[in-house]
Amino acid sequence: MKVSGLKINGITDPVGFSFDRILCSWKVTDTSAKRQQRVRIQISATEDFSGILYEKEGSELCSNETKLDFFPEPCTRYYWRVTVTADNGETASSKPAFFETGKMNQPWTARWIGASREDTFHPVLTKQFSIGKRIKKARLYICGLGLYEAYVNGKKAGNEYLAPFLNDYEACYQYQTYDVTRLLKDFAAGEKKCENQELEEENTIEILLGKGWYMGTFGLKNQSCLFGDEMKAIAELHVDYEDGSQEVIGTDESWKYRGSDIEDSGIYMGEIYNHSLWEKRENPWKKVEIKTAPGRLTERYSLPVVAKEELHPKEIIHTPAGETVVDFGQNHAGFMEFEADFPKGTRIVIECGEVLQNGNFYHDNYRDAKSEFVYVSDGRKEKVRPHFTYFGYRYLKISGWPFEVTRTSIVSKVIYSDMERTGYFVTSNPKINRLYENCLWGMKSNFIDLPTDCPQRSERLGWTGDAQVFAPTASYHMDTRAFYRKFLKDLHSEQQRADGAIPNYIPSKGDFGTASVWGDAGTFIPALLYRDFGSLEELREFYPMMREWVDYMHRVDIRNGETGFFRNGFQFGDWLALDGSTEQSFKGSTDDDYIGTVYYYQSVSLTAQAARELGYEEEAEKYEKLAGKIRNAVLDEYFTATGRFALDTQASYIIALKFGLYRDKERLIRQFQERLKKDAYKIRCGFVGAPLLCMTLGENKMEKLAYDFIFQEEFPSWLYCVNLGATTIWERWNSLLPDGSISGTGMNSLNHYAYGSVVEFFYAYIAGIRPAEPGYKKAIIAPVPDMRLHFCKCCYHSASGNYVSEWKIDNNGIFHLHVEIPFGCEAKVQLPRSGGRKEQLFAGCYDFSYQPDQDFRKIYDENTRLSQIAKDSEVLNILKEDLPAAYQMVMSRNPEHMERSLNELKDLFFMGITPEAADKAIKKISSLERWEI
Repeated sequence: MKVSGLKINGITDPVGFSFDRILCSWKVTDTSAKRQQRVRIQISATEDFSGILYEKEGSELCSNETKLDFFPEPCTRYYWRVTVTADNGETASSKPAFFETGKMNQPWTARWIGASREDTFHPVLTKQFSIGKRIKKARLYICGLGLYEAYVNGKKAGNEYLAPFLNDYEACYQYQTYDVTRLLKDFAAGEKKCENQELEEENTIEILLGKGWYMGTFGLKNQSCLFGDEMKAIAELHVDYEDGSQEVIGTDESWKYRGSDIEDSGIYMGEIYNHSLWEKRENPWKKVEIKTAPGRLTERYSLPVVAKEELHPKEIIHTPAGETVVDFGQNHAGFMEFEADFPKGTRIVIECGEVLQNGNFYHDNYRDAKSEFVYVSDGRKEKVRPHFTYFGYRYLKISGWPFEVTRTSIVSKVIYSDMERTGYFVTSNPKINRLYENCLWGMKSNFIDLPTDCPQRSERLGWTGDAQVFAPTASYHMDTRAFYRKFLKDLHSEQQRADGAIPNYIPSKGDFGTASVWGDAGTFIPALLYRDFGSLEELREFYPMMREWVDYMHRVDIRNGETGFFRNGFQFGDWLALDGSTEQSFKGSTDDDYIGTVYYYQSVSLTAQAARELGYEEEAEKYEKLAGKIRNAVLDEYFTATGRFALDTQASYIIALKFGLYRDKERLIRQFQERLKKDAYKIRCGFVGAPLLCMTLGENKMEKLAYDFIFQEEFPSWLYCVNLGATTIWERWNSLLPDGSISGTGMNSLNHYAYGSVVEFFYAYIAGIRPAEPGYKKAIIAPVPDMRLHFCKCCYHSASGNYVSEWKIDNNGIFHLHVEIPFGCEAKVQLPRSGGRKEQLFAGCYDFSYQPDQDFRKIYDENTRLSQIAKDSEVLNILKEDLPAAYQMVMSRNPEHMERSLNELKDLFFMGITPEAADKAIKKISSLERWEI
């Protein structure tokens, strides 16, 4: 038995984070046991646990969340371990994990420092100091505005980039804690010197500053100096010596500064790293000035942004325009890095792009974002990268490189917040696998400290609508608990300045515009996190945000006469849907008031459910009653007394079914199916409808139809993008036209994750892994195979352990299912096409093989549409012989005919088709077996 995966507040070995409450989690593997009998959690001051400070023991301690009533001290590292005794008598203890506090409530002795206002360059701040004792440990507590990198004796402190990340600057600034013990030179190093030399060692600390989100050009209005107009830093180096003494070296008047070689930097613009910047003018060291900063310093709550992967060039392209372009083969976010060994004065310009046009470099869709890295060499040999920006790109155009650019000349560092990968999915179909990877890469590219809409153009904002629709998929892909906690913390902070409204994006800088679906991130994401991670404490933390959002909407409704509707001015509606005035319109045809009110209803319902889970009974009843009023308002306005739905768009049906708003569900489904048929089973919905389309079909036993949408390859479809070479998800269904040309530049990102939400269906229905209770202590494993896939392999490392669902269809029709259920969990396994067989299984591995009662290879039935048999020569021969009129319909490719089902042919007496002849043909077609499709 093995106990591993120890996390505090969803983070492995956190250092310097906020520990306002301590929630620990762990996992048990490598055992035949089913459940725990006893758990003991210990916290120690020492790694060998000779100084145990706290213990908690019991049979009820939960592996995905146990709250510890432990109150840590500032600037202290604690070790902890978990010991589990299982129901088979096995006992195992984890390896020691640790967490370390920051300064907490300790006052800062350091001061904010920076350059003189007259000096507008990017400064580097420095301090030299001596150490004449042996060091036990050293920690650097530091924050820099807008961005900083700290160096101790020339070596970078920490492995993260873009610190202190995006802060709610109007409220607080995060500081980071770095272990710099090994970067300092102390008495032990001095002892190695000759006897006639001093034993004190000189050390240097440097802080390099950049603009970042704090004072660079950023936001929809391309504002500059958003939150401040000076770069500044505050830092304390705490050195503990072996003799028990401590020294604190803080930023103060004794520090010096001068201009760095960074000529300019910005999130949108890029960076100019110029070694000749000070060649013809003086750059002396000067005394720093003491600065002020209005926000309070707080322990970090952002995950580190780190280089998670490294990409190497796939190809060096010499374009028709004479450009040198590096193709990394994958759209992503990060920065370039190369070894510089160039003649003095060499000026290299690197530009970023997502796509080629006519074989040439292109980035007009980046709007105002220059997205450029400029490097000017002074002849030194060094490793070069940008310091204070990041880019979204697949292609780099390189100008000024003095030698031939090769595939070894440059690499790309892929950066995103340091989250654990939890979901894995692969099938027999390469295009489906590519679509899955595109979704995953869209998440990697847009989870850089906050969930952004895109990583490349002059936007990169924390759009709440995008975050809301993608959150369920994201939480399959990765452990998002700590990441979303940061986002929600900032979101709630902005909400409190907006009287309960949730902004459409953050940072909003006072633009408190709010809209349905977008603002509903404030209820949907906390509810989702509770569902997937099972943390009541975290639900409690963000319940006030949920309550404040629905109370805000209710106040708006009261001002409007308390009709039960949420009408609040501008609404995004079904954004970028294809059923608007034109396919390029911003909004679809679904009624804004309807969308707003349905989401109002669902947010109130989720808040009521959260209140009930938290034991807030009065508030639960209050919100349940309010939800009932909103529901009745929707039903009265949009449904007839007999259950007919008055609206007729894809998105309107999808959200009615998704959130359970109808009088007659079966009638609503029939209307929805009629709408889809009128649309020739093509996607017509946008940001509201499309992310929910396949999941809603799955939840209403229309999984085959969901597969149909997934496997479509013509515009608009998910595979249309794959067929045009997409390696991420696009913002628009037709971001590229069939000839590969871009459809427009005004709002056209090739790396937008919202439509990647379709992958939730991959996990939840193709593989069939779904939660049965919060945190996956109980799960449902109910795969829905389809012959278009010969196999599916999926594993999901849930908060409670690893679930596996793998299935395969043999060419003889035998179906195989392999299931794994983690320790301490159970799952209801629904075996497909087995006469309704279900198994309630506990932890362990299970295998099933059987001949299904409905052969998966028999892919046709009376509901098969003519468009689905148009390429099957054997079926066409049957139609040609038995139903020549139907054969001619297929050959005509008339869209009106192609979406008729085989069963509907029975009604076409006016075309000479009799029911008897149709039945005969359907019987023949239904008996055909297909394995290769």
